[in-house]
Amino acid sequence: MFFNIKELQYHAKPDRPDPVFARKLQEVLGGQFGEITVAMQYLFQGWNVRGDGKYKDLLMDTGTEELAHVEMLATMIARLLDNAPLTTLEEAAKDPVINAILGGSNPQHAIVSGLGAAPTDSNGYPWNAKYTIASGNLLADFRHNLAAESQGRLQVARLYEMTNDRGVKDMLSWLLARDTMHQNQWIAAIRELEEKEGIVVPSTFPKELEKRDVAYVLFNFSRGDESATGRWAHGPSMDGQGTFQYVQHPQPLAPAPKLPPAPPYIFDTPPEVLRKGSSADMPPFMP
Repeated sequence: MFFNIKELQYHAKPDRPDPVFARKLQEVLGGQFGEITVAMQYLFQGWNVRGDGKYKDLLMDTGTEELAHVEMLATMIARLLDNAPLTTLEEAAKDPVINAILGGSNPQHAIVSGLGAAPTDSNGYPWNAKYTIASGNLLADFRHNLAAESQGRLQVARLYEMTNDRGVKDMLSWLLARDTMHQNQWIAAIRELEEKEGIVVPSTFPKELEKRDVAYVLFNFSRGDESATGRWAHGPSMDGQGTFQYVQHPQPLAPAPKLPPAPPYIFDTPPEVLRKGSSADMPPFMP
């Protein structure tokens, strides 16, 4: 059961209208690493925990807070759109970077959402549930949470440098601090789970079913051998169950595949056409 508390978690009031920056803020609201993504991701991870306890509680705490951040951003976007004069758009368009990359404000803010925020990214692409991960394996999920918070904080930091509005900066400063906490909490949870079950996910898959002879081998599949100098190429593996090896010239372990023709009703290119030789054997096309 959820309760809505009418007060915001933190201030979301700009000093002045700025429809161009309102469009930018849509990215950290409805983009791949925006607040809608982490809110839905943490809540579904929490709902999918089969049992109660501290991990479920942590997920529900954080997912619910992210809903508060969605509300803060939606409020800030709406206020940035209030009373925005046409001259604001005209001035913004004079900046060649804004004019070329952003194209000014988002017309959907006026046409579709009535001077309000929308569950979209900065280009108007609708938020997509495919951005979220809720696998039921907490170690795998928490690692993804850490990555999401890292990308989200990076984007908020970039936005912080794109505005001189003190009110906007104040709200972004709050979000940056909360993202700092969230990265730290996921690292703490990851380390705790790794101590309990190891670092490789899933920890319960039988080791004897792996091809263990290649479980700790780095294959050199690019020019140069600089990767051989990394910690991942020598010494004990990070899970303590093997030794890293480096193969400078990997060799194929299977022959080239030969696939039989598809059935006629599939209407692939006929096999006899494929057997007639390469394009180099064909006469030049004459228009």
